[in-house]
Amino acid sequence: MIPARGGSKGVPRKNVRPLGGVPLVARTVAAALGAKGVDAVYVSTDDAEIASVARAAGAGVIDRPADISGDKASSESALIHALDVLEARGEPADVLVFLQCTSPFTTSDEIERAVAAIGRDGTVAAFTASPNHGFLWSRAADGSAQGVNHDHTQPRKRRQELEPQYLETGAVYAMDVKAFRAAGHRFCGRTALIEVDTPPVEIDSEADFKVIEAILAKREGAAAPRVPSGIRALVMDFDGVFTDDRVWVDQDGREAVMASRSDGMGLGRLRKLTGIRPLILSKEPNPVVSARGRKLDIEVRQGIDDKLPELDRWLAQHGVTRAETVYIGNDVNDLECMRAVGFAVAPADARPEAKDAAQLVLAAEGGKGALRELCEALIAANPRAG
Repeated sequence: MIPARGGSKGVPRKNVRPLGGVPLVARTVAAALGAKGVDAVYVSTDDAEIASVARAAGAGVIDRPADISGDKASSESALIHALDVLEARGEPADVLVFLQCTSPFTTSDEIERAVAAIGRDGTVAAFTASPNHGFLWSRAADGSAQGVNHDHTQPRKRRQELEPQYLETGAVYAMDVKAFRAAGHRFCGRTALIEVDTPPVEIDSEADFKVIEAILAKREGAAAPRVPSGIRALVMDFDGVFTDDRVWVDQDGREAVMASRSDGMGLGRLRKLTGIRPLILSKEPNPVVSARGRKLDIEVRQGIDDKLPELDRWLAQHGVTRAETVYIGNDVNDLECMRAVGFAVAPADARPEAKDAAQLVLAAEGGKGALRELCEALIAANPRAG
């Protein structure tokens, strides 16, 4: 569940404001859709535009009443209302994951780890936190400074000798629903701390937006990337893009992979709403590639070691230029194509070399919603989609 109000005073319309070319709420939806153990993703909102962006990103929507949508309304009130709505629909939940889209670096892995903690050793709540190695201070009753995690009256310890301290990131919380309802708040019993290395940043001001745009520019190899309009072709690697880059092999050598239904839905919407022509271009000769292509009615060219010449032949066949093409890849054999086309994209878990070659690095990982995220961004950038 992602609560996202329409009224924001610090940063107007921040939940639908693009960050790195993707609306904040869509970034969080993509991370949630890619997380194992998450069966459904909803956005609770009082705002029509947020609802529209959320649906386009692949989430369901819970209409949030005005009396729990103001500045003073708690997140818990929105969560309990959403649970009530879903139970009334006959969709009760055992575990509730609470995500905040103002934390733009949330990953599918962090969500998965929080979900997996619920029920382990009696745990009913979990949250993400980052290690803090600083010397913490407070004010004593007389106004003087006093050490919190160190005795300032003794010789100073080295930072690594301090007891570990953790800062709540505010990004991911998971709760057993029964325990949450009974307590009425997120820390509803035995709680697990999920240590993450994601920056503990939240967007509450224009200054925050600028800082995080700069971090994205550094991390993603692009300055405020935006999916361009005028795109006519989407070319996709298979392993690590349609899949999470793993393969299951049985005793007879037969291979199987995991793909995302959400990605398939996104590709269907892309073709229907934009007319952008898709192609799967893969080095992998396994029949699973062509089988997925047939399922989605997408042309496949596979077993291709030298991808760029094949890409050029396909583009020429359909009268499309390189500049009108988006290519999404995740590994070193995609680099030549990524550098040749008009706009290159990489999933969140791509090789560093692929991220460096990309104008846009997605919030979602390969096989876990990356293609859905890209398709929705292409739809939003395409005039025909309106």
